[in-house]
Amino acid sequence: MAARSRRRGAELVAALHEAVLAELDEVGLGRLTMEGVARRAATAKTTLYRRWPTPGALLLDAIGAAYPVEEPSPAADDLRGDLIRSLELLLQWSRHPSSRAVQVILTERHREPELAAGLQHVFDASGRRFTATVLHHYARLGHLDPALLTPVVEDLGEALVLKYGIDTGAEPGPDRLAEIVDQAILPAVGLSR
Repeated sequence: MAARSRRRGAELVAALHEAVLAELDEVGLGRLTMEGVARRAATAKTTLYRRWPTPGALLLDAIGAAYPVEEPSPAADDLRGDLIRSLELLLQWSRHPSSRAVQVILTERHREPELAAGLQHVFDASGRRFTATVLHHYARLGHLDPALLTPVVEDLGEALVLKYGIDTGAEPGPDRLAEIVDQAILPAVGLSR
């Protein structure tokens, strides 16, 4: 009985997460309300207020639930492969509605600074981000010099993936991801392919 209740609760939360992301896509951040999310989810708004004080808090929770956490190989025996997989994970997440929600919040950060600050808590709660997760894993196990893992190096792969998208209007394919790893990230940490 308790397991069924927990499952129903988890299903409701997932439905509310989906509803807030869909509502954001339709009405935008400035018009996002608990009433709109509740209507879309076909539930009472009091259900939302029991767990989240504002639509922004619900939105951040939805982003956090969908934000992926990179899991590098435990043995730390495939740095190149783990880095490529982390960039593939970035691309996979970039297609999810929660990624669009992050873009909206960052675009509106001047009007919603508390939401933009809340994103940092979401990202920090999940660990690091994509290639940084991999690089720090390998450094902890003694395969990389941690002093080389500067904020610029941590962001290098993601920045090049985003730049490729801006320049071409498309996602980088597997060959480009491998080039980013081989020609930028690995040399930045003192390694070559």
